[in-house]
Amino acid sequence: MKSYMGSVKSKLRRTPRAARKPLKITKVARAGVPEWHPVQLNRAELHRIATRVLELSPARETEVEVTSSADALTRFANNTIHQNVAEEGLHISIRVAVDGRTARATTNRTDDEALGLALATAMQLAKFQLKNPNLPPMPGPVKPLPLKGRPRRPSLSRYFPKTAEMSPEDRARVVRGVVGLAAGLGQVAAGIFSNGFSETILVNSRGLAMEHAESKCEFSVTMMEENSSGWAKASSPDAGMLDPLALAERASDKARASRNQREVAPGHYTVILEPAAVLDLAGFLFYDFAGTAVADQRSCLTGRMGKPLFGENITLWDDVYHSLQTGAPFDGEGMARQRVLLVENGLPRNLVYARATARKMKARPTGHGFALPNEYGEAPMNLVFAGGDSSVEEMIRTTERGILVTRLWYIREVEPYEKIMTGMTRDGTFLVENGAVVCGIRNFRFNQSLIAMLCNVEALSPAVRASGEESFDMVVPAMKVRDFHFTEVTRF
Repeated sequence: MKSYMGSVKSKLRRTPRAARKPLKITKVARAGVPEWHPVQLNRAELHRIATRVLELSPARETEVEVTSSADALTRFANNTIHQNVAEEGLHISIRVAVDGRTARATTNRTDDEALGLALATAMQLAKFQLKNPNLPPMPGPVKPLPLKGRPRRPSLSRYFPKTAEMSPEDRARVVRGVVGLAAGLGQVAAGIFSNGFSETILVNSRGLAMEHAESKCEFSVTMMEENSSGWAKASSPDAGMLDPLALAERASDKARASRNQREVAPGHYTVILEPAAVLDLAGFLFYDFAGTAVADQRSCLTGRMGKPLFGENITLWDDVYHSLQTGAPFDGEGMARQRVLLVENGLPRNLVYARATARKMKARPTGHGFALPNEYGEAPMNLVFAGGDSSVEEMIRTTERGILVTRLWYIREVEPYEKIMTGMTRDGTFLVENGAVVCGIRNFRFNQSLIAMLCNVEALSPAVRASGEESFDMVVPAMKVRDFHFTEVTRF
């Protein structure tokens, strides 16, 4: 490392002393904002950090990602707030590429010495990597790609100051209304209410310069009675799009409706999966659409592309530009994300590709690569299912005998090629008979192929942004599915 550090020090000696002062990160001043508010770091300072790394780097190719973030969370249980936490962070990630070798090092310090040490570390790590003949050069400036038949994609606006700046008092006022509702109904509420933001700048020595800022807000609540519970959750970059009290009322209704649960024998049932349950199952398909997974024969789509696999009513996109999605419009390499049709009327049509995977598989990169170096290649992170025109209520009315599922948990993969999954229902599982919800029932364990499930979908609701616990948020409909396999009743 001494030789690399020496190269950095040589550049430092040639830098005027005034320019070698530690980069001081300043917060944006906002009148009337208390000190503990999460406040966005000055974007100019983030660019200065990235530019300084490029100036100091002895590597032919250097990439710098600088992310500032703030996160705050209020946690409540037993109808009272018991925890409030907040943190702000700065993450500087530096990748160098030298003679077909690449490596990355990180730091959260901004002075020249720390940046130089991170650079030297990345250079030293690269020295001991095997030469990768498939390592692509770092990309130059990237222009957003137009959607087919549509104008050039607009820039994404996903930063909402009021969301980023919510205070503990703001969150506490919301929680007070929720626990008041629970106490008034003889229930116990538990959950979280969080908010924050992140801003990322990605630049490299070939002229790439990408940036994205995004706020975030999440509310999750479980309402409990003596022998039943209900749950609801939602997230959005805009806190104004969330209605925590409505979510609490939904969870409360489920807890009340599932009192004195009955035990129903396991077996094959028509099942009505609410969006959160669909999300937590369907989310396990996301990596199967990666070119790397198919090339390595680790995907359930290996040998099945372009052949009927799911029901004709299943169409799936990856679309970061969808109005209900979140995330940056560029991938870990800085490439613009494309909108990709993954499944059309039951036929797997396309995969997503990082640049190296695309070259290997003679395809075009789609802007879905992870930051290099990595072993996974790429994956679609913004899944959007096409919905239908039914509703959960209509699905119930047209079901002679079935099970209504609020959400699933503890999901694990049993067999990868047929995507057989196991897991359990929880927080609101109901028996449906003769077009009506009859009662709450004890929870089930299931053993179910996702491929078979998506072949047996009888009805779809309009797609919504859904939040779960086992997968990342996505846009999905509720689904009515026949012949869903429950294997045993759980103890709760």
